[in-house]
Amino acid sequence: MANSIRTLFITGLLASSVTLVSANDATDQSSYGSKIGNKALNGFANLATAPLEIPKNIINTTNQSNIFYGVIGGLFKGIVNTGGRIGVGVADLVTFPIPTKPIAYPVYIWDDFDVDTTYGDTFRLNKSQAAPEPVEVIAPQPAPIVVAPATPAPAPAVAPRAPGFDSQDTNKKLDSLFKKRMKK
Repeated sequence: MANSIRTLFITGLLASSVTLVSANDATDQSSYGSKIGNKALNGFANLATAPLEIPKNIINTTNQSNIFYGVIGGLFKGIVNTGGRIGVGVADLVTFPIPTKPIAYPVYIWDDFDVDTTYGDTFRLNKSQAAPEPVEVIAPQPAPIVVAPATPAPAPAVAPRAPGFDSQDTNKKLDSLFKKRMKK
């Protein structure tokens, strides 16, 4: 009796895992209804699991550094990411009719527990077909610019000197005055 129950359980487990794997492969060609349904469920999941960001970040920060910084820094980091998950969950629920890519990565907190949560690609449309190749346009060659020949600048004018002014004599007087003051 126990052996047949175990066989049925293993058979059911294998059948459900095959179904899940094939469902995961078919997500790229999913319909509009399934895309918006997944987005709404993603929003609910982000709202429900947002508080789990706090212990996740405490554990990850402790593993990356020491216990003191892990608890204090991980707590603050977890609070910030909790707010981020709540915001992403609300945004997903409000905009669920528009099938966009997920904002938070990992999509669910349990997907990759060791990876820090990041946010990006806000409201990028979820496209299943490839984007068209860009068209290369060759710009025409610009016409050369003709510049008039440059005229040489006039030589700078030398300021006239005061009569009886000798720079050498002034420098000698300043040097001797400086030496006298420095010797004191």
